[in-house]
Amino acid sequence: MRSQCSSFLVLLVLGVASGELVRYDNFHLFRVAITDQEQLKVLQNVELQNDQFIFLDSPTQVGMNVSVLVSPRKLLDYLQLAKNAHLSSHLATTNFQAILDAENPPAKNKRSDEFGWEEYQTLDAIYNWIDELAVKYSSILTVQSIGQTYEGREMKVVKLSHQAGNPGIFIESNIHAREWITSATTTWLLNELLTSSDPAVQELLTSYDWYILPVANPDGFHYTKTTNRLWRKNRYPHNILCPGVDLNRNFPYHWMEGGASQVACNDIYAGPSPASEVETRNMMEYYETIVDRVELHLQFHSYGQYILLPYGYQDADYPDNYSDQLEIAEAAAIGFSKRYNTPYTYGTIADVLYVDSGSTTDWAHGYHKTPLSMCFEFRDNGAYGFVLPADQIIPNAEETLDALIAMLAKAKTMGYFQRS
Repeated sequence: MRSQCSSFLVLLVLGVASGELVRYDNFHLFRVAITDQEQLKVLQNVELQNDQFIFLDSPTQVGMNVSVLVSPRKLLDYLQLAKNAHLSSHLATTNFQAILDAENPPAKNKRSDEFGWEEYQTLDAIYNWIDELAVKYSSILTVQSIGQTYEGREMKVVKLSHQAGNPGIFIESNIHAREWITSATTTWLLNELLTSSDPAVQELLTSYDWYILPVANPDGFHYTKTTNRLWRKNRYPHNILCPGVDLNRNFPYHWMEGGASQVACNDIYAGPSPASEVETRNMMEYYETIVDRVELHLQFHSYGQYILLPYGYQDADYPDNYSDQLEIAEAAAIGFSKRYNTPYTYGTIADVLYVDSGSTTDWAHGYHKTPLSMCFEFRDNGAYGFVLPADQIIPNAEETLDALIAMLAKAKTMGYFQRS
């Protein structure tokens, strides 16, 4: 979910031609704590004006931490800036490319056509795999396209239904292109629902209808594989030098009411208008066909280890069922910690993370009145950030399954998911 100023100008500065993978050799990664309004203003100005400082988190408010990538040629400039602004700045690595190189090594003893979770998969591999599932499990699983992206890629949704009339759960992942751990976790969960002999998992399969959008931003996701690992937005060229819109700021519910930008080169650019993007409209139109059956809307993001509830927009009230959602989030946090002691913080988006507006979490609950709407921000707390090593895919997915089992059990005791 966190954001970065990622303009086309950055690619020009790095000397990378279109279709070549951007490299970050000897880029320094700094973690910066924003402690006062003056520091916030300084960082916001730098984000807008300096294409050699790449913000992995857009500075939007006092009290937040941001990660900044600094090129070797601009290192002295950054150190002087940090000194002048009295920034609390921690050096995380002197060579960010080494972290990228270690993220996704080829899986050992694996056939080239074998789908698995020891490495991160491409969009084509994910789509081929779910299409194969639709053949193998044709009595309970279907795959449909909900429309095409700007670049003409399909947006595919999996529906898993064991019996008619079950309450629905909608899962959306990879709306932010660089958050690879989200689609990896989603596909692992889908596989577990289909193959696990654990009674608790089998109950999830038989008691709920699952609507799963594994890659909500196919164009951006593909771009992270071919050109820039840190890309966040979609690929629509509203600005020729700075293409892309943050799809999770583009939904028409309290659009542009905090934590979003009207600057096209900013990674939290909300678009020229609400629902301006075809990917947004595809998701909206599909969700409207299932909304009467969905009781939980669940977004997967990274990173930070949060369970986020509505709302995120500026000066928002709490949801009417906030106390219920908070109890359910607490149960999820206990589930997340059960296996590997991974701590998760929970609360509203605005309270525990930062102000943002135009998200699908807010839209699903606020506009469509979906009873439960949450966002999981997965591992980690910043050591790797968006480039979580592939050897953490399965542990992250396992604890997510534990969280789902715990939170759904809790929600049932509170009267949710009772339709038949």
